[in-house]
Amino acid sequence: MTRENALELIDKHVSKNNLKKHMYATEAVMEKIAERLGEDSELWGITGLLHDLDYDETVDDFPKHGFRTAEMLTDEDVPEAAVHAIKAHPGHISRDNKLDKALYAVDPITGLIVAATLMHPSKKLKEVDVDFLKRRFKDKRFAAGADRDQIKSCEELGIPLNEFMSLALQAMQSIDKDLGL
Repeated sequence: MTRENALELIDKHVSKNNLKKHMYATEAVMEKIAERLGEDSELWGITGLLHDLDYDETVDDFPKHGFRTAEMLTDEDVPEAAVHAIKAHPGHISRDNKLDKALYAVDPITGLIVAATLMHPSKKLKEVDVDFLKRRFKDKRFAAGADRDQIKSCEELGIPLNEFMSLALQAMQSIDKDLGL
């Protein structure tokens, strides 16, 4: 599966621009985490890019989220490791390896970073720093959908929370124009 093939699938199955941006952000952060851990950044990036492919269909049927993406990818050249991580990221099946655990932790941090950026006085991703992000993280009412325990699971990868936040922020800042932030 090439990135171009993945983008074609996204254009076919994902209607909301904000969801596409979330998927691009997840791709960038997954690649950065893969580099930090010495893993396959291409595989991790494609996994992040495709992880919510079914969201338009499953938004009101959460138990199918991830499983429907797996079905959509049946005839595509996507490694089984990526498909497993996609099925595991909503918490439906066990997270068995670093790829699974990374996607689980990365998914909500992207939303927290976007929300923090939108509340930053400049509303510019490049102006957000880790200290600002940490203050938003501590306020449980802020971006309440960004599960703090899920984000903190980054420590299962051997990456402390502060470093994880920094890596995620750097990755998203590197594609700020694609994200419109």
